Amino acid sequence: MKKLSFKQTVHFFSRAAVFFAVSVFASQCFAQSSVSDEKVSNFYYLKKLNSVFDLVQQYYVDEVDPKVLYEGAMKGLMNAFNDPYTSYLDADTIRDLSDTTKGKFGGVGLSISKAVESTPEKPAYVEVVSPIEDSPGEHAGILAGDYLIEIAGKPTQEMTMQEVLNELRGEEGTPVTVTVLRGKNISFSVELVREMIEVPTVKYGMIQNTGYLRIIQFTPETPARVQEAIDFFKKSSYANMIIDLRDNPGGLITSVVEIADKFIDEGPIVSTKSRIAFENSVFNAKKENTVVRDIPIVVLINRGSASASEILSGALKDNHLAYLVGKRTYGKGSVQQVIPLTETEEIKLTMARYYTPSDTNIDKIGIPPDLEAGYPDFTEDDEKAYLELIKSNAVEEYVEAHPGMGEPEIAACAAELKKTYNLDERLLRRLIRIKAVRTQSNRLYDLDYDIQLNKALEVLNTTADFNKLVASTKTLHELQEEAELAASGEKKAVSSK
Repeated sequence: MKKLSFKQTVHFFSRAAVFFAVSVFASQCFAQSSVSDEKVSNFYYLKKLNSVFDLVQQYYVDEVDPKVLYEGAMKGLMNAFNDPYTSYLDADTIRDLSDTTKGKFGGVGLSISKAVESTPEKPAYVEVVSPIEDSPGEHAGILAGDYLIEIAGKPTQEMTMQEVLNELRGEEGTPVTVTVLRGKNISFSVELVREMIEVPTVKYGMIQNTGYLRIIQFTPETPARVQEAIDFFKKSSYANMIIDLRDNPGGLITSVVEIADKFIDEGPIVSTKSRIAFENSVFNAKKENTVVRDIPIVVLINRGSASASEILSGALKDNHLAYLVGKRTYGKGSVQQVIPLTETEEIKLTMARYYTPSDTNIDKIGIPPDLEAGYPDFTEDDEKAYLELIKSNAVEEYVEAHPGMGEPEIAACAAELKKTYNLDERLLRRLIRIKAVRTQSNRLYDLDYDIQLNKALEVLNTTADFNKLVASTKTLHELQEEAELAASGEKKAVSSK
């Protein structure tokens, strides 16, 4: 055993005294109430937080900036709910939100979400809610439901949402490489060159006698653009209508209510419920605002349809005004408010949940289609061929060598690629077409590839009595009741074994 010198002994006892004082101080601050059944007050926890703050500032090995401690505590507090939509917003995040609100920002054009908690079993990768139309993300073929597992060589599972945004957004013309995970086995890297992203709203046109309305996002301008589309359809003597909400990540509740009011005569469009009285609201339709009546409507939905797009599809479904075709929606049934704390910081807080006209909340459940329609699942051989095609850059090289490609050239290229990569020629034509028109504005629709759109047209054009078809569909409340009964029946069956 090493013997201490006099100086070392004095130093040791000095440190021991400090440690003892800190320990006593901490134990006094953190002592539980002597009454075991007493409800712990908010003040008790606030006192603990304040005590830890003081302890760290006074005794941590390095001097600590109190702002760093404060911001860390705020982020931890907002993350404690395990709610990806509740967060602390610092100056950088506020600037990002402001860019999006203004409608322009430098980025790659992906609407994303990210789980708060990451575990080895379920890493918190960045999930693509939807690619923004005419953006680098869409042109690269990134799809709703894909995961970004690396950005600029950095694994995303431990990154905060702000760190993700900082990596994806940036100056127009600068590149960033992302690694995409599709399904369980398809993983590939792609370089995205940032562009000035304009938040789009609406696109529309005619498909023979069908009015095709694509709502991309719900902004303050969207209701007026939707009205323009409806006026155009009426002048074009439309017989029916398709509202395409696929890959629509949502937006303003006031915007979607105004749009739904154009179709619904009376009754609730959506309601919000909260434990806070002023957040409890019912948005009702007014007959004088209705501009579309007695028109067969099909709504297209998919995994990328979220939030406000679910409000619209849910309202039309529960009122038996539309037939839903596609895939189950994302399932975001909560409402957030941004609350300023100072000029440079805010919190975004989930304040309420919204309910469809049948009094149903779809949070984490989504809305199922009346008619499911999608794309065939990849086999293992398909996955391997697709991965080889992506990594080969064969499509890009062919398109660059053959500028100005039209449909005959696209079909010929697909047939040639199929000899090496045994994939569906329709998918190959789609991949080639995306690259061939990347310098042009996206075409409004792609009937060669779009199975869901073709199915919607088929429903409209072959159904003898559309009103009867829509009237026979079940409301979301009825569907959820059925699901709950089925789940309880399964539990009883298991317990009886």
